[in-house]
Amino acid sequence: MAELVQTLLTQRIQLMEESATIKMAQMARDLAAQGHDVIDLSLGEPDFDTPVHIKEAAKKALDDGFTKYTPVPGTVELRKAIQAKFKRDNNLDYEINQIVVSNGAKQSIANVCLSLLEKGDEALILAPYWVSYAEIVKLTEATPVYVYAGIEDDYKSSASQIEAAITERTKLIIFSSPCNPTGSVYTYEELESIAEMLVRHEQVTIVSDEIYEYINFSGKHASIGAFPQVKDRTVTVNGFSKGFAMTGWRLGYIGAPAWLASACNKMQGQITSGAAAFSQKAAAFALGSDMTPTWEMRDAFLRRRELVTGLMKKIPGMNVNHPQGAFYVFPDISAFFGKTDGKMVIRDADDFCEYLLHNAYVAAVSGAAFGADNCFRISYATSDEKLTEAIRRIGEALGKLK
Repeated sequence: MAELVQTLLTQRIQLMEESATIKMAQMARDLAAQGHDVIDLSLGEPDFDTPVHIKEAAKKALDDGFTKYTPVPGTVELRKAIQAKFKRDNNLDYEINQIVVSNGAKQSIANVCLSLLEKGDEALILAPYWVSYAEIVKLTEATPVYVYAGIEDDYKSSASQIEAAITERTKLIIFSSPCNPTGSVYTYEELESIAEMLVRHEQVTIVSDEIYEYINFSGKHASIGAFPQVKDRTVTVNGFSKGFAMTGWRLGYIGAPAWLASACNKMQGQITSGAAAFSQKAAAFALGSDMTPTWEMRDAFLRRRELVTGLMKKIPGMNVNHPQGAFYVFPDISAFFGKTDGKMVIRDADDFCEYLLHNAYVAAVSGAAFGADNCFRISYATSDEKLTEAIRRIGEALGKLK
């Protein structure tokens, strides 16, 4: 039967990697089901509930009958709210027809890539990168090209590094700021330098993933699309999952050149159509309402960052930077490679995370999934108590390595 399945499935799906974050979360659940006290730091999901006023708006929308199909690119009400948000927060001017609402920012990115890329094209991915970028690019049959920056550069690629990787086949560049998995944030000056460089490469579309915009500890968020020299070539991706703790609501959106927004609308119309009506009603309300719960979440994540980085830096061999956003730390763990507890040799980041899962009962994600096989990712979107205990366990387990 296995051989038959191999012939039935396409090469496309057989070559696609499973999401490493989802895979590790499942492994953690399996161990927990066996009775082990597993602390799961693998998933990038706020541990806060959706703010009450947003949930109440959704309930009212249901009571008012917002249960029917919506326009493929989103309701006019929500797109107008996004338009106002872009202007207010990002100094971005988009017309309504330049905004497309999708079933999560992941679908937004897939729509863009499927509309722009095909076999023979190249897409530059600034690494470390979110796990799905590479697999989505591969799905289009284009070639992902990675531009890597290490911890010594705060995991941020320079304009000169990026330009060195551009060829006549480069169609797209994609990155996130604040970044998943590193928490790094590109400054206004760094983005300006990249924008100036990209003026020389008119064929390249910029995809800026800003889903963690509101979880920013460094001051005002900067959007590369706000620079006039590249505004007509930039796709700004955002959503409601992180800043509003609305992961299960599945709402993302883009602001894009009109021709590309139209293509994404066409693509989405044949795959999922529009997002849920009552979710969009609540999202429109969220964008124009009190942001206090969002800032309270941000402040809690900042406190946790200080807790986690402080504790991690006390572990000998752990090289930790100081992330300026999101809710992750991404330590360089290469100092542990080649070490053993007498049973298992730590050869790479995959081994490192497997060792922690089975010896510390802490679930984290190998940096290999993010294009950095000398690192691992911890999400601090959980309680102070769990974080303190998890890092104590990690330190104890690593202390057994020789």
